[in-house]
Amino acid sequence: MAKLYLRFEGKELKEVTVTQSAVITIGRLPDNLLQIDNLAVSGHHAKIYWDGEQYTLEDNGSLNGTYVNNQRVSKHKLKNGDTVLIGKHSVEFKDQWHDDQAGGYAPAAKAGPAVPQMQSTVVLDTKKAKEMMAQARAASAPTGTVPEMKPPSADQLSGGAPPTPASPRAVPPIPGKERTGMLTVIDGKTDEPSYLLSSKMSVIGKSAMASIKLKGSFFKSPPEVAAMVSKRENKYYITQQDKHAHVKVNGDDASTGQHQLEDGDIIEVAGVKMSFAWHE
Repeated sequence: MAKLYLRFEGKELKEVTVTQSAVITIGRLPDNLLQIDNLAVSGHHAKIYWDGEQYTLEDNGSLNGTYVNNQRVSKHKLKNGDTVLIGKHSVEFKDQWHDDQAGGYAPAAKAGPAVPQMQSTVVLDTKKAKEMMAQARAASAPTGTVPEMKPPSADQLSGGAPPTPASPRAVPPIPGKERTGMLTVIDGKTDEPSYLLSSKMSVIGKSAMASIKLKGSFFKSPPEVAAMVSKRENKYYITQQDKHAHVKVNGDDASTGQHQLEDGDIIEVAGVKMSFAWHE
């Protein structure tokens, strides 16, 4: 679990838990999840989010800048123990779980028979050698389907018929090219009619830092950060960030957890309806 510790002149002021499903907004205004009430801090100064691999700190074009370990940054992948300087306040990032994994921690091995290390030379018997050679030829064949050789029988090893090919095995397909999603407004008030989701993280809401800005009415105002659309491994996911956003996907409730978006899906966030499609 990752945490942020806000400090001023060495005194700890606040502790905030960081999760992969939420964007931690940092700034002077009260709509931020980590508010720093100091004039040296911009209204929406920076944000911290999970980019699919690790937590990332991104400056929002603040006046005084954002510093990590005394170096000014616009975007920085956070590591356990990093100290972020915003105005006169410091924010320490602690991610003990990921630090354990990166530092080589491993659980104690269970008792059992010794396994030879891969670096050691192992003598193979004739039958095993033939099997491995057949597998190597299949792996190096061109695209399409390749015959997989069955292990030779006793008659074949003594000089009889050649090995019998097994049924063809399909070669794994080549991964598709990178695709970009798009949201098109169907109903409701926003600042643009459509949005290209080119970033790994797109915020939907009324906030000035939102990529997709919702506009309210005289009687009702949308949440500052209503929902978030994240991109991971060529897929898009929507996650509700405010309980008043009432996120729906194709009319079904999507207020909890992450929901993968498919081509043609209709999403609703704080009363605004948008369609998701792949941009060619």
